[in-house]
Amino acid sequence: MSRRRATSALVASPVLVGAVTVLVAMISVFLAYNANNGLPFVPTYDVKAELPGGSNLVVGNEVRLGGFRVGVVEKILPGKASAGERARNVAADDRQKAIAVVVLKLDKQIEELPVDTRLQIRPRSALGLKYVSLTPGRSRETFTAGDTIPLKQSLKPTELDDFFNIQNDEFRTNLRTVYDGYGTALAGRGQGINEVIRTLNPFLSHLQPVMTALSDPDTELRNLFKEAGRTSAQIAPVANTYAQLFVNMGTTFEALSRHPDRLQGFIERLRPTLDVGIDSFRVQRPFLRDTARLSKALRPVAVEIERSLPLVADAFEVGTPVQAKAPILYRNTRNVFSALDDLASNPNTLLGLSSLKRTLEVATPLVQHVSPFQSVCNYWNYYWSAISEHVSENVAGGTGQRSISKSGNSTQDNRVNSTEADRPVDVPVGVDPKTATDPQGAALQALHGGAYVNAIDSQGNADCEIGQRGYATGPFVPDGRYKPSTNAAEGGGSHTVLGLPTGNSGPTYKGIELGIDNLEDVP
Repeated sequence: MSRRRATSALVASPVLVGAVTVLVAMISVFLAYNANNGLPFVPTYDVKAELPGGSNLVVGNEVRLGGFRVGVVEKILPGKASAGERARNVAADDRQKAIAVVVLKLDKQIEELPVDTRLQIRPRSALGLKYVSLTPGRSRETFTAGDTIPLKQSLKPTELDDFFNIQNDEFRTNLRTVYDGYGTALAGRGQGINEVIRTLNPFLSHLQPVMTALSDPDTELRNLFKEAGRTSAQIAPVANTYAQLFVNMGTTFEALSRHPDRLQGFIERLRPTLDVGIDSFRVQRPFLRDTARLSKALRPVAVEIERSLPLVADAFEVGTPVQAKAPILYRNTRNVFSALDDLASNPNTLLGLSSLKRTLEVATPLVQHVSPFQSVCNYWNYYWSAISEHVSENVAGGTGQRSISKSGNSTQDNRVNSTEADRPVDVPVGVDPKTATDPQGAALQALHGGAYVNAIDSQGNADCEIGQRGYATGPFVPDGRYKPSTNAAEGGGSHTVLGLPTGNSGPTYKGIELGIDNLEDVP
């Protein structure tokens, strides 16, 4: 009874009832006001995200993941892209572009989002209401509370009003014309459209292997458009010719249309012809493969021909008049061969060749004896190398041979031009033959000479004695016939050399240079 009275007393108090009503109303208003921000005192998972722009977001917009609401937008703040993001995402003339930073209050159920989570602003209705869509990634690393989703993982959609802004009056007029044309074209053609849709299934079934082959990198379809551009550039100079070609083709097709029966017969016979051609491709395939290999090998040749063709053209231009004179050369050549034919058929030719053979048989021993003096010792070249000095004596009107211009010393008993000399031409002992003079001051003469000896020894080794050691001072006569003389008028026996020391003297300096030490070394 007492409890019922206490309850009745509380309800009977208007002040207390009014205070409770006001408190309940305030709590309801508070909860309704903060409904978009989540219930108070409920733990949340808060992260930030950088966006290219606000995109008409407002505080309280939903955040969805997989189509379900998982949070709300708590704040929208202005920001600026980092240097790396500006270099990667911002145009060169807009380096200081501002961005938006949103604070997302998310449910604890989706805490630890992967760090490669992507964020996108999506329209919720046609009236401009938006929401934030999250697409988790596959990374094992996660965002902790307070982390920021970087700008590179955010995407700003194209706004509907931006799309409509690109449609100026001319574009709208043209678009109406297009829609009207499509409407007129499709009106009353429902059955045909259904037939098209029905046949699309087998068409797409056959289209799939074709598109697979075209998308294969080995098909090199990307080169088709490049080469088509080059072909168009090459055809451009003859565009008028091609236009005339199509006009003529129109005339041709018009003529063909006058005889449909013959055209039908041609088409009927075309199928077997194509079948034969297709079957022949199997046989032609090795040929085409070899042709492709040959064409690839000829590419460097084609490049070289393109570079050398101007020179070849010049050669043809120069060679054309020469070829015009070629018949004269051919006639003269014919005369030469005719003369050779007459020579070969002449009986005396055989006799002459026989005599020539005999001449070679006789001359061979001479050549074999003389050849080492040239091939091993090089004496022939040495002789002609010094011949210019031999004829270098200045005379009236030119030069003369020095041996002719020399004259003997009349006071010298035994001299070069003496026919009664009884001793070799020489100077007394102890006198320098280069400066020796008689009492009257005339130069005395001396003979330095050696006899020609073998150029090789019995084994074929080089033995080039002439000029190898110079000329010895003093008499070199084994029997001592000419003793050294002290009489300036008589002379003789002091510096004369009539022979060289015995023994193998080896090759000349040229033979040493060429490495010719033996007759076998001669090429």
